[in-house]
Amino acid sequence: MRTSIIKSIENSTLFKSQLLTWAQQFREVVFMDSNDYPQQYSSYDCILAVDAFTSIKTDYHNAFEELKQYQQVTKDWLFGYLSYDLKNDIEVLNSNNFDGLNFPDLFFFQPKKIFLLKGVQLEIQYLNMCDDEVEEDFEEIRLQISDFRPERKRTGEAFQISDIEIKQRISKDNYLDKVSNLLEHIHRGDIYEANFCMEFYLENALINPLEKFLKLNEISKSPQAVFLKNNTQFLLSASPERYIKKEGELLISQPIKGTAKRFIDPIEDEKSKNQLASDPKERAENIMVSDLVRNDLSRTAQKGSVKVEELCGIYSFEQVHQMISTITSKIDSQYAAVDAIKTTFPMGSMTGTPKVSVLKIIEELEESKRGLYSGAVGYFTPNGDFDFNVVIRSILYNQENKYASFSVGSAITSLSIPENEYEECLLKAKAMREVLS
Repeated sequence: MRTSIIKSIENSTLFKSQLLTWAQQFREVVFMDSNDYPQQYSSYDCILAVDAFTSIKTDYHNAFEELKQYQQVTKDWLFGYLSYDLKNDIEVLNSNNFDGLNFPDLFFFQPKKIFLLKGVQLEIQYLNMCDDEVEEDFEEIRLQISDFRPERKRTGEAFQISDIEIKQRISKDNYLDKVSNLLEHIHRGDIYEANFCMEFYLENALINPLEKFLKLNEISKSPQAVFLKNNTQFLLSASPERYIKKEGELLISQPIKGTAKRFIDPIEDEKSKNQLASDPKERAENIMVSDLVRNDLSRTAQKGSVKVEELCGIYSFEQVHQMISTITSKIDSQYAAVDAIKTTFPMGSMTGTPKVSVLKIIEELEESKRGLYSGAVGYFTPNGDFDFNVVIRSILYNQENKYASFSVGSAITSLSIPENEYEECLLKAKAMREVLS
């Protein structure tokens, strides 16, 4: 049984920072922050889950079935992640590229303590614990000192932490060659669109994960931000993208494809936004991925229920303008919650079309195992609803291995110019570079 208490919060921004600071004492932490970004499909402004009562950790073999059983047996809140390499559980695929992070392919836990913030109302849910402990923790959280002050710093293409250099797994020349190779596949008709990614990494990394997340979140203010800790493994994510959400029988997916720069000058900024909205290449990217998502959702949908609620909408974030579509369906009652995830994974925005052919080709061309990057982090509720983001604009850190990494990618279509795709990757890397500099 869960003990549930409602509290009123005076300053939600301060409280969120205190909450996350307090959470650092626990081995397992998932902190999700919408950063007050206006969203139609938002259940909470912020969620914190800590301290595993039970958990599941596995590689990709039979991973979705194990997750389904775990979710159906516990019938409780579960928080965790799905790595990109779970693709190998769905199709006859493999992941043989270099992996410096060594995260499990799948990790979920049933938390002892959950905090759900909406506006000024905080709901606290504790598992098998007394009211006194809830009150003691709440007072302890309010006494946390959060004195983080972000220091803004512009950076160029070269950047360092102290005298340790961040390295690029694929050089610029090699990247241009690989994108040209992808274009040959597209022109032959093997594929129509592919999301191609490259890794930046830091060896012998000694970083403060909480400090880096707070800075990343401050300069990005993304609606799907996540701080995840699994002992010595960390995800610091400023993701703007929702992968998939379930509310009752309704499924919602919001793929992002299409990126443009932000400018300080409001006239230049509006011009950049309008150019993105009308750019034929960016629209083609988004429409192709939206069609893929429609097809994926149809596999578990009630007949005739798949709808495109919005196509190629333009949304502005701190670092970039993005093109986002919203596709919905109603799940057929014969399918379980995990089925809706398995039949849409990996998400279309991070793969391409046709999906399986793309997955094979990009595995050959990329030089790092994606792991949690381009996977998803989220939660299940006790009634089987769920909400997951797409792990992009994120720093991954293995404290034990002293290895930090962030990856970026772009969609390659027949209209792609390799040099422009490279520049788009650098634009997407900007916030992580700033944080790690």
